[in-house]
Amino acid sequence: MGILVLLLGFAVGSFLNVCIDRLPDGQSILRPRSHCPACKTVLAARDLVPVLSYLFLRGRCRYCSAPIPLRVLLVEAGSGLLFLLLWSRYGTSLDFVFIALVACVLIVALVIDFEHLLIPNRLIYPAIGAALLAMPLAVGPGLSQALWGGVIGLGLLLLIVLVYPRGMGLGDVKLAALVGLVVGFPLVLLALFLSFVLGGAVGAAAVLARRAGMKDALPFAPFLAMGGMVALLYGEEILRWYPGLTTS
Repeated sequence: MGILVLLLGFAVGSFLNVCIDRLPDGQSILRPRSHCPACKTVLAARDLVPVLSYLFLRGRCRYCSAPIPLRVLLVEAGSGLLFLLLWSRYGTSLDFVFIALVACVLIVALVIDFEHLLIPNRLIYPAIGAALLAMPLAVGPGLSQALWGGVIGLGLLLLIVLVYPRGMGLGDVKLAALVGLVVGFPLVLLALFLSFVLGGAVGAAAVLARRAGMKDALPFAPFLAMGGMVALLYGEEILRWYPGLTTS
């Protein structure tokens, strides 16, 4: 079963790459068929085997030898490993399905923001709607916890945008609302705390390494996504562990 879940994650990762390529430009994620962006050749089934096609082709198009971004391999492999991790924790359950879908949205948001410094509304609004519809299915946090998490996530980041508009975009605010809905209260506070710690550490390291200036834009969605996934996977354990650590 674990092998099947891993292969499912690889296949889903291939579809996520299509979303990452097309959503920023407002293209359909269903049509046209997958093709090489350089030579426009429609890709055959043998070119679309997740992970293996990239490795066998050595990261280049079969037809024109144009390089295929390494991101394609990383998203496919990362999605498979993440699916396997989620399945090992939640088993074959509605919780696994719910959190795996959340993970897919976070992966797409993470990569698009990293590459384009934007988070498409076409991704976030349907995800927020789906999170709200999932509440009656008794997956994820309870209704009250989810709503409070969404309000806190949206409110805290919106406050930052109002105080310092250059520091963050409205896409980050909407993503924080989604993270709050899926992790609930009080885990939303942990997710946001981890996001700011990770973002601050990476930003400081980039400045020290002279890869970025103090005024350069830094995508925040990757850190929100990572903070949200850690809160989903290990948030309860962290909340139980930390008070014991501080009182020992």
